[in-house]
Amino acid sequence: MRLYGVVGWKNAGKTGLMERLVSEITGRGFSVSTVKHAHHSFDVDHPGKDSHRHRVAGAREVLLASRNRFALMHELQGEEEPTLEDLLTRLSPVDLVLIEGYKRDQHPKVEAHRAETGNPLIAPDDPSVRAVASDVALTLDRPVFDLNDTAAIAGFILAEVGL
Repeated sequence: MRLYGVVGWKNAGKTGLMERLVSEITGRGFSVSTVKHAHHSFDVDHPGKDSHRHRVAGAREVLLASRNRFALMHELQGEEEPTLEDLLTRLSPVDLVLIEGYKRDQHPKVEAHRAETGNPLIAPDDPSVRAVASDVALTLDRPVFDLNDTAAIAGFILAEVGL
C-alpha cells in the first residue's frame, strides 16, 4: 500500500492541505483513503442513538451501516492505542493512503508550515519529511512548496509513490 503523510504543528494547515490533496488526487483518477490521528477523545456516535446505546451497554464493536456508508466503532476498553501499521490493515486497497499526523512514524511526509504559529520546522530533524508546504519562503535541503499550491504538492507526492 502506498502511503504519504501530512504533518505539522497545530494550526499549520494540515487538515486543509489534506482536504485539497484528496480532492486533487481523486480528480486525477486515483483512489485515496485517509487516516487521521486524534490526540484527544472523540466520538462519531451520539447519546440516545441506538448504536451509542449498544456501546454504552458494553459492546466491544458496533458496526453502523446504511446504503451510503458504514462505520465500525471499536472500544479499546483498556487496550493500548493501535499502531498506524495495525490500523492500515483494516483499510480496503486503494492507490494511496494519506495520513494526517503520526509524525513520529517513518513513512514519507510533507510538512505543513505556517510562520504565524511561531512553531519550529519539523523537517530539519526528520529525514522522513521529504518536502515542506509553507506560507513563507524557506531555504531547506528539500523541496519547499507554497502551502496553497495543491497541484504541485500532489504531483510531488504522486511522483514520490510512483503513481
